[in-house]
Amino acid sequence: MSPEAALSPQSQLAFLAMIKDSVDDGGQFLIATHSPILMAIPGATIYSFDERPVEAMQFEDLEHVTLMREFLAAPERFLRHLWAEGD
Repeated sequence: MSPEAALSPQSQLAFLAMIKDSVDDGGQFLIATHSPILMAIPGATIYSFDERPVEAMQFEDLEHVTLMREFLAAPERFLRHLWAEGD
């Protein structure tokens, strides 16, 4: 289960702050997530398992982040497409 599965965006930001505090104290984390909020941790090394071989990627280049940005910019475009498929 993803650590953010039951967390609102505000709670994810609070969780992110807790992670940062722990990292500042020398902690390390391995997190599997689909949350762009958690993927945005400054200085994080992000590995994408979407393609083979697994590779390190920049936050801005992640497909999940790109899709979320496109959806937030024009949700009606995505919803119109979904409704058309259901007809």
